[in-house]
Formats: sequence, C-alpha cells, structure tokens
Amino acid sequence: MLDYTITILEKVSFDSILFSKELQKAIHTLAPHEIQKLAKWFFDYSKSHTELEQFKIHFLN
Repeated sequence: MLDYTITILEKVSFDSILFSKELQKAIHTLAPHEIQKLAKWFFDYSKSHTELEQFKIHFLN
C-alpha cells in the first residue's frame, strides 16, 4: 500500500491541493510504521520539490 501511495503522491505533486488531499488520506489509512517510511520519503522528495515543503507540518506532530 505504501508503494502505491508514493506513486500517487508523485503523480499529483504538480498540484498542491491534490497533493495535500492525497497526503492526508495516506496519513489516515496507512499503518504507523508505514507513515514513518512515508515521512522519510517525503523529506527526501521535498528536497528537490521545494514547493511541497509547506506539507512538512503533517509529519512534525
């Protein structure tokens, strides 16, 4: 499920509204250990996609 989620997030990363919705959906449906892996992926991915840095707040709680 995590791999599928990452694929979707990469595909919608051009639209911040879609990205936000998919990210929130992922956080609510993934298991805690998957969310940790998603956070790691996100922080790596957002280094080259700085327009997505605003979504870091989802992982900083």
